[in-house]
Amino acid sequence: MSSQSGVKHSLRFGQVVIGPPGSGKTTYCQGMQEFLTHLGRKVVVVNMDPANEGLPYSCGVDISELVTLDDVMEGLKLGPNGGLLYSMEYVEANLDWLENKLKQHSDCYFLFDCPGQVELYTHQSSVKNIFSQLAKWNFRLTAVHLVDSHYCADPAKFISVLCTSLSTMLHVELPHVNILSKMDLIEQYGKLAFNLDFYTEVMDLTYLLDHLAADPFFKKFHHLNQKLAEVIQDYGLVSFVPLNVQDKDSMIQVLRAVDKANGYCFEDLEERNLQAMMSAAVGADFQFDSTLGVQERYVETGGKSVEEEMMNL
Repeated sequence: MSSQSGVKHSLRFGQVVIGPPGSGKTTYCQGMQEFLTHLGRKVVVVNMDPANEGLPYSCGVDISELVTLDDVMEGLKLGPNGGLLYSMEYVEANLDWLENKLKQHSDCYFLFDCPGQVELYTHQSSVKNIFSQLAKWNFRLTAVHLVDSHYCADPAKFISVLCTSLSTMLHVELPHVNILSKMDLIEQYGKLAFNLDFYTEVMDLTYLLDHLAADPFFKKFHHLNQKLAEVIQDYGLVSFVPLNVQDKDSMIQVLRAVDKANGYCFEDLEERNLQAMMSAAVGADFQFDSTLGVQERYVETGGKSVEEEMMNL
């Protein structure tokens, strides 16, 4: 009995925040740290990006104390991409340093602010091995993958985002929550062709292929795009949660999805009533209403009926 209790209390929960450069990872970590602190959680942010400078949040562990991108580029005469790959391999080779730093923070919830180089999460193994070692140290982590929401306005870019998200999910091998970040800017570069839930739930992609076929440039790649769409839908893994960091309701929906994914909501770490537990356990029941609320706030409607939209298609 005592040994089981010891294992239970040694569990540490958290998020690894990943995504392309400029997708809002550092801003997300800052906002989530403030949000969780107000909820009463003791939060530690771990900066895993050796190129991150001028951090806007209070950092509990900073990987730049071990290695910085500038030093690697200068010492080994590497470019930014090669330097970042080497830096993460160096971190993997010095995991004892990271373990000692993390041991200094007990009974905390962790946010890992990771680098933005896409290949680190699609085929390079260093970051994946670091995550695997964290799991061996009794970390229960959710990968929070951020992508810019305005890609939804461009069918070609959205299919590219879907491919990247699927590849990342399969390679990283962690419970995964995909996030459409910066929802307040979703229509900055163009109008959405469909309702928001079409993109968050990744519905029938043949409709997007029809939009691509209307473009002379993409028409010659129709067969390739069709096969990519089939791969995405055959796996059926990718979906998105919309997020505006400045919106409390939006943060609650993201946190509910993350806590369900890593099991935090099922741990006896803080008092919660039956309704809160069930909301996290069956969060999908509330997701549709949440998406409708986000659409009303950030997406302009054309005032067309469903019949008119179908006729346009």
